[in-house]
Amino acid sequence: MSEYFFRKYPATPYILKWLFISILIGILVGSASAGFLISLDWVTNFRETHLWIIALLPLGGFCVGLMYLYFGKEVEAGNNLLIEIIGQKITAEPKPIISFRMTPFIYLGTMITHLLGGSAGREGTALQMAGGIVDQLTKPLRLTESDRKILLIAGVSAGFGSVFGTPLAGAIFGLEFFLVGRLRYNAILPAFMSGIIADMVTKLWQANHTHYHIDFVPAINPINLIYAIIGGICFGLCAATFSKVIHFVASLFKSKISYPPLRPVIGGIIVALSVWAIGTTKYIGLGVPTIVESFENQLPAYDFALKMALTILTLAAGFKGGEVTPLFFIGATLGNALSYFIPLPMALLAGMGFVAVFAGATNTPLACTMMAIELFGVECGVYVAIACVVSYLISGHNSIYNKQIIGEAKHTSFENLEGKTMGEII
Repeated sequence: MSEYFFRKYPATPYILKWLFISILIGILVGSASAGFLISLDWVTNFRETHLWIIALLPLGGFCVGLMYLYFGKEVEAGNNLLIEIIGQKITAEPKPIISFRMTPFIYLGTMITHLLGGSAGREGTALQMAGGIVDQLTKPLRLTESDRKILLIAGVSAGFGSVFGTPLAGAIFGLEFFLVGRLRYNAILPAFMSGIIADMVTKLWQANHTHYHIDFVPAINPINLIYAIIGGICFGLCAATFSKVIHFVASLFKSKISYPPLRPVIGGIIVALSVWAIGTTKYIGLGVPTIVESFENQLPAYDFALKMALTILTLAAGFKGGEVTPLFFIGATLGNALSYFIPLPMALLAGMGFVAVFAGATNTPLACTMMAIELFGVECGVYVAIACVVSYLISGHNSIYNKQIIGEAKHTSFENLEGKTMGEII
């Protein structure tokens, strides 16, 4: 009877297998994300009540640099290492299992960055923690190399979805981020289940997520759609600028300073002196209070530029963290600034920028559109979708991830780029 059942429904073993693995991934990654978010809140609050600690940023950078130089070289590539493994051809020599060191190293590095006043995010940490955890399951579960890629996609989905409280966007991000222009549908069940379960587990641990609100979304008409396209162009140009400049500054640090631990020392000195000169801490750390304020009040038009500069300095110098939450800050405050000129509601423009700059910098327009719907509500869907798609196209073949592979060029003029990595083009 069971043999007949499995012949009639051949997908059943696959579904049962990946449901079990997804539950395992969700529990492990969701718990790790909860611990990360809770400790990130603690170090942020400690820094804001003990501002003198920002003076120790260069020393903290030196310690992080030493840690990776002597013990973490094999995991230093971070998200690019995950992309390389997932995007590798099955016929190629399989890469070794990711060292579990990736998880504690990126966690400690990010905590030091945020505690001492660097400008960084949390997505990079969440993805690398997830990758370091789930890849350890490859051998015990006797997974093939093809299954291992699905496992890592599911881990990325779980890490992204749980750290931002957006499980559906997390699932699509896991399917979309490593191969520009294509989705890997054989991983769709594990990606969605892992993202949803990890988000549930994170919430069970009572880790808090930020809530955003768009008061009013105007009716869709040709004029408003044109305004949305103009906004998308601005967001795409901003995303391309961020991607290009962060790679340029990182290569500058590497070419001018040969000893890796000294790079974050120099970067830390510049960032700490900048914070002292500006006279505020709103541009360091995650910057969540300013992101929330960008939906509610008119902010200085230069906020996005200062955040971009400090984030590029922090990450290009070798501090650990992520680019995504700073990109949320840059996009939301740029949208806020555009409300001086574009007659759409300020909160809507902030929300469009929040996801569209991220979409352009990571080449993930579908995940970013879904993220906006999960965070802000379905009413803004048409506006954010236009902004994300236009930003994705305008940003060109640039990315914050050098190892991101072009599966399908963004338009027909660049079909010769297919199969290349962003690093090869940049």
